[in-house]
Amino acid sequence: MAFDFKKEYKELYMPKNKPSIVTVPSINYIAVRGTGDPNQEDGEYKQAIGLLYGIAFTIKMSKKGDHRIEGYFDYVVPPLEGFWWQDGVDGIDYAHKEDFYWISVIRLPDFVTEDDFLWAVNEATKKQDFIKVEFLTVEEGLCVQCMHFGSYDDEPATVAMMHEFMEQQGYELDITDKRLHHEIYLSDARKVAPEKLKTVIRHPIKVKGS
Repeated sequence: MAFDFKKEYKELYMPKNKPSIVTVPSINYIAVRGTGDPNQEDGEYKQAIGLLYGIAFTIKMSKKGDHRIEGYFDYVVPPLEGFWWQDGVDGIDYAHKEDFYWISVIRLPDFVTEDDFLWAVNEATKKQDFIKVEFLTVEEGLCVQCMHFGSYDDEPATVAMMHEFMEQQGYELDITDKRLHHEIYLSDARKVAPEKLKTVIRHPIKVKGS
């Protein structure tokens, strides 16, 4: 059976719909950076998703080609994720999506090295341009997270609950230019009704006063 990151790392991908504290290890990603409203038809964000999956499946299907990745095992491509921010905003202002900056990412299995990643980019570039795609390592560290059920526009209520919980536990928000609002998309918004969407929301925190 193919390795499924969501099932093997439930503490990172399947939290309850109540806030919890988690320490997130260093993780390597396929990444594309961009700006603007993610809902824009044929916009930069939707193009980025196509690039991410192009590389993700090139790596996954490498087992059928000549390139052998050391330590390879069969796996389910992890879910789409995103790091989000806006200039001058501590958190996210959902009313002004046109001001978003984002890094859209898909997790890489640990056996994929940067050289393997570059091979995949070169291989995929035979079909289209992947110049925007990069190998990104993120170590989020201490965070508060929660499963959000419903529309992305309703996330502020879940975020408020997360912040109240972290303060009760002796923590404070630690969003910086390196530690960002993070979302993990467990549902395909093209196929699932907004009220049934499942999204992990994660915010970086630190011990209060540290």
